[in-house]
Amino acid sequence: MDLQALAGCLASASCVVTQASTGLIVGMLLFLVASGLSLIFGVLGVINFAHGAFYMLGAYFALTAYGLTGSFALAIAAGALGVAAFGVVFERLFISRVYGRDILMQLLVCYAFILILDDAVRTIWGAEYQMMGMPEAFALPPVEIAGGFIPGYYLFMIGASFVVAVLLWYGINRTRLGKVVRAAALNPQMVAALGINTTLLYAGVFGVGSLLAGMAGALAAPIRTLTPGMGLSILIESFIVTVIGGMGSIVGAFIAALLIGFTRSFGSIGFPLFVDGMMFGLMALVLIVKPSGLLGRPIL
Repeated sequence: MDLQALAGCLASASCVVTQASTGLIVGMLLFLVASGLSLIFGVLGVINFAHGAFYMLGAYFALTAYGLTGSFALAIAAGALGVAAFGVVFERLFISRVYGRDILMQLLVCYAFILILDDAVRTIWGAEYQMMGMPEAFALPPVEIAGGFIPGYYLFMIGASFVVAVLLWYGINRTRLGKVVRAAALNPQMVAALGINTTLLYAGVFGVGSLLAGMAGALAAPIRTLTPGMGLSILIESFIVTVIGGMGSIVGAFIAALLIGFTRSFGSIGFPLFVDGMMFGLMALVLIVKPSGLLGRPIL
């Protein structure tokens, strides 16, 4: 515990800017992964334990696309759309068979694919660590804000993630398709009775959730080391985010992701050996005070 160092950081504008930018990066990446996880659970009632592996696939798809084309825009598209397509196939062939089944069955299916995908990555891309490197468009001097320096790519990631968050919120809350999705989450039988193809709807929702994980992986590829199994840590933190924010709540996931991001960023200064404990403690506190999460539906 080093409260003096934390107080010193909070008293310094440059340190606050630097740590806040780090917290935003962590939080926004967590939001992209956790929002997909929350969306899938909210509509399909499935806890996609393989979601972290989708994040890993997005990073490796982006790495390959960037190596072939040299275009970072195409790399992001490949990571997001490639994982979305894989997610739809995964949902149709496997997840659709465990709808309404015991949660243990869902977890076993997903865990099996974690192992399969980790080994597939080792076979295709190799077991060694890999780096995409910073795209040339972002190889610029960092931006100075209040004495703190923020790399241009960090600003791009924060902006891109925020735009995705706004579009996702708008799509779910302000469009007809979003209303159908929310109705399916509450009463799928009634939605099916109205003539809506719920099979296609479920596949689409799972695809969008997978796309968000793949996009997070693609955005993280230039600044993270790529290795098989890299999705495990972000999966754990994403579950913390969904529990704190409330399972099925996109806005709750956004708020919780920022809380976890800032907890990790500033906590690493004041409590360097207890950062994970702080995150789990925050989750435990929310579960005690409000078991449904900050913005989740009350548990009946």
